[in-house]
Amino acid sequence: MNAASAVAARAAWRGALPALTFVLAWILFWYWDTARAMVVIWARSETFTHAFLVPPIAMWLIWRQRHVLAHLAPRAWWPVPAVALLVGFGWLLGELTAVNAVTQLALVSLLVLAVAAVLGRRVAWAMVFPLAYLFFAVPVGEFVMPRMMEWTADFTVRALTLTGIPVYREGQNFVIPSGNWSVVEACSGVRYLIASVVVGTLYAYLNYRSLRRRLVFIGVSIVVPIVANWLRAYMIVMLGHLSGNTLAVGVNHLIYGWLFFGVVILLMFVIGARWTEHPDAGECVGRASANEATESSAAGRCWPIAIAMVLATVLPHLGLATIERQEAARGGVPPPLTFVAPDGWQAADARSIDWRPAFANPRAELQAEFIQGERRVGIFVGYYRRQDYEHKLVSSDNVLVKTSDKVWLRVAGGSRELASGGQPVKASTAELRNVAGQRLAVWQWYWIGGRLTSSDHLAKLWQAVHRLLGEGDDSAVVILYAPKEDQAALADFAAGAMGSVERTLQAARGR
Repeated sequence: MNAASAVAARAAWRGALPALTFVLAWILFWYWDTARAMVVIWARSETFTHAFLVPPIAMWLIWRQRHVLAHLAPRAWWPVPAVALLVGFGWLLGELTAVNAVTQLALVSLLVLAVAAVLGRRVAWAMVFPLAYLFFAVPVGEFVMPRMMEWTADFTVRALTLTGIPVYREGQNFVIPSGNWSVVEACSGVRYLIASVVVGTLYAYLNYRSLRRRLVFIGVSIVVPIVANWLRAYMIVMLGHLSGNTLAVGVNHLIYGWLFFGVVILLMFVIGARWTEHPDAGECVGRASANEATESSAAGRCWPIAIAMVLATVLPHLGLATIERQEAARGGVPPPLTFVAPDGWQAADARSIDWRPAFANPRAELQAEFIQGERRVGIFVGYYRRQDYEHKLVSSDNVLVKTSDKVWLRVAGGSRELASGGQPVKASTAELRNVAGQRLAVWQWYWIGGRLTSSDHLAKLWQAVHRLLGEGDDSAVVILYAPKEDQAALADFAAGAMGSVERTLQAARGR
């Protein structure tokens, strides 16, 4: 690198760093609520505690590259503000639907794009891994929990059967001669999987040079914790069974699990070390030197693109403020819900089914039971308006039965088509059982501003569309339930009730 190029590079960095600092501070100022929500999740959830280490690790990785970066002169990359505007629109959609994962991914994306915009393509590429590593700070991944719980239960039951232990299974719950077991969130292995991928990705980057070896090791860091969690679950059940439920229960259950996981991951790293590739001295510097700066005017381009990033990142907030002003006039509390029973059905004097869906903080709700002779059907409607992170319809916390429920269990699920002169809907179905052996058949669907769906994703999509169109976010969950042995009554009631439910919800909406 000649002296003129070195002087140009230093001058470009002197102009770029203040501009970059300003843009990053601007983004954090406007998206502070999103950043704070991330940190709250890190502190609250053991699954994502590792995220506190991600930003320092990313900065350390960039610091390791300082000699390479010194050979590169920052140059504005003008297509980036347009990309930032699209990402900002994604943040707006996430904010309109109260989806943490979307808003937080958008925030990290904007911070990464700010670096690319101000410092340029070559500099961003030189630090591409540290920038990409920042996405591990976003607390996402729990969406795979139901599937991993199912896989864990499948493997455990199958392994117990092959061991010669008789098993009776309902959903994620199973019974063996020595006692009852359940696969709950802590047994899913999501914590092990996320921790393994975060650490394994860093290990692959630091210890391998070839992309193939890095990808192979990352793949191993995904597969190993999943299989290890299956073995862990089987081992814990067997320890409990063989010890008369004196080992691997309570706190010991979790301790044995983490010890087993730690041993497995340590072995994975020890084996991976056999194929470690050490980088050649000066290799990275030499590659960077070929792209050294030649324009001393590069520094002067940083502030115009910084202003462009400022505009791109503030526009989504202006759009959100406009939408919220329009919705404020409608009020946050809908009128009380009134439901007219279908012909032939009468309101029961008292509820005989002691169950309430675990839907939190609706703005209004209705739960009642109706009878027709000896037949009995219940209905629950939870109505949501002016939704936020505390009052929202579609949430991982809003379920028919929580896994921590000591009375009710969800033992089966499915779907079925419903229609009664209006919109057809594919309702979600479930079978519940309580500790007394009572079983319920449950049908559920969402009402999103007049549209019916049982899909969480479509419900969020329609909610965003209605808010963008200035129609508000009025939404509801509709749940019908009856004793399992009387599903014919549930079908008859649903056929007559869907029209009445629609009228009830439209009246609450004010349309």
